[in-house]
Amino acid sequence: MQQWAGVIAGCALVAPQAAAIVGGQAGGPVETSAVMVLHDKGGICSGVVIAPEVVLTAAHCVPAGAAIRVHFREAGQPVLLAPTTVRRHPEYRANAVQERTRSIDLALIRLASPLAARFEPATLSMRASPAAASVTAAGFGLTREGDASTTGSWRSVTLQAVQPFGPSTVLLWAKGAAGAGACQGDSGGPITDAHNSVVAITSWTTGPSGRSCGDLTQGALLGPQRRWIDSILSGWDQRAQWN
Repeated sequence: MQQWAGVIAGCALVAPQAAAIVGGQAGGPVETSAVMVLHDKGGICSGVVIAPEVVLTAAHCVPAGAAIRVHFREAGQPVLLAPTTVRRHPEYRANAVQERTRSIDLALIRLASPLAARFEPATLSMRASPAAASVTAAGFGLTREGDASTTGSWRSVTLQAVQPFGPSTVLLWAKGAAGAGACQGDSGGPITDAHNSVVAITSWTTGPSGRSCGDLTQGALLGPQRRWIDSILSGWDQRAQWN
């Protein structure tokens, strides 16, 4: 636990002190499925429980060679669970942005035993939200860009699906009011549809005027990756719920 103290301190469970630059509100969809995903290089991400022993997150949240932990609090105390297996999508490319190539930024984490019953596996959606549809992004990320002490509270923000670069069969893009969107630490968190089903996993954000948050939020669509998700879970004797 000692080697993780600094990482946990950086994501201390504190309430936002003021309106966040990423907008949104406390709480939100699939909160009973929410965990944090940490790695020993200082990475803080969000994750979604999709089966009793399985967490879905973004692949860049579980970099090769890093020690990974699933983090939550139980009776007020921090819990850190080491995975038995981590599987990144075979089409994930860590340098995709620099090389301007396609990447499926998804990963599955298997734990040694089922999580507590209070964690309810989220329902995954086959549906791709059309442009102008309302979606909700949620996660444990920053409420103020650049202030690591504002991570750790589950928050959500309502956005509209957009197609800034044309229709995509791989990605979902969403945009909210000025200053609203996901931020660092929300990667790996869910983007849900009107049915509170997870349609995508947050992978990347951008902001106005050189900022990293508060403009576009990008997620990897789950529907097109159902075969991969189901095949991995089947091999782990686990099963996701889809609609």
